[in-house]
Amino acid sequence: MKLLIAEDDKTSRLILRSVCTKWGYEVECVEDGKAAWDLMQADDAPNLMIIDWEMPRMNGVEFCQRMSEKFKQNPPYIILLTSRSETKDIVDGLRAGANDYIAKPFNNEELKVRIAVGRRMIELQNKLNATLIKLTELASKDVLTGQLNRRAIMESLTKEIRRTERHQRTKRLEQVLCIGMCDIDHFKYVNDTYGHLVGDEVLKEVTVRIQQALRVNDLLGRFGGEEFLVITPVEEVANAALVYERICHLVAEQPIEIYDLSISITISCGVTSYVPDNDGTKLETLIARADEALYQAKDEGRNRVVIKLFEDQDTTA
Repeated sequence: MKLLIAEDDKTSRLILRSVCTKWGYEVECVEDGKAAWDLMQADDAPNLMIIDWEMPRMNGVEFCQRMSEKFKQNPPYIILLTSRSETKDIVDGLRAGANDYIAKPFNNEELKVRIAVGRRMIELQNKLNATLIKLTELASKDVLTGQLNRRAIMESLTKEIRRTERHQRTKRLEQVLCIGMCDIDHFKYVNDTYGHLVGDEVLKEVTVRIQQALRVNDLLGRFGGEEFLVITPVEEVANAALVYERICHLVAEQPIEIYDLSISITISCGVTSYVPDNDGTKLETLIARADEALYQAKDEGRNRVVIKLFEDQDTTA
């Protein structure tokens, strides 16, 4: 584990470097608080550190205060090294953001144990953060397909709407936000004929093919059952049409091979664009218009894209 040592006294700094290296830490040494602060701006900065209280340019307490403000979500573990022994001084240091302190002159065995405590705390914090990330991912992903679930894709749509509105207000980018409701054709027949296990495999393979048709900034989520919501920010609606046409093509191009079965699958897509003055922040209005386009695609024979704009200028691909 990386360990940062900030100590302006050369002799103390060399001693600290020597013993901490011996204990297995990857040591980085600096001469004052400002240098330590600059080093902490790097992406791979240490999470464990020994900081002297009395240093030029930026003392240890000021350093702790800045660190507390900058790293609120994932704070490092700071051991404050000080010759001060008054209770008030110690309390001030801990209030500033230090996790522990050790008095000068320090005892090597005591220092070793205090650093080890900090190391355990950092490791526990890293495990907790990894667990939280995993839980957040699980809460946002559809179990079967691995794509965003309904709640997560709707949250993403809200964010995209806000981003589009900001761009339009600042005129930084002329962009159209399109969404598509994409529904697998005759999926009930697949489940009734081959069983739900085969139906699940069909869903997973269709998801893979949809993802292959999308661009880097497009978003895909399972809306429910065999229906998917696709979010496509584009320069113009015609560009969105190409994306959804590609989805239809890739899904229908090759039969899906499952358990010695060869199943031909198609998909229908209903597409619309977000209109701020009409849709406002009501996602239901936008989704309903895309659903209308999807129903039209189904009525017209399936395996196609229908675009329904707010002005009712329908386009069939």
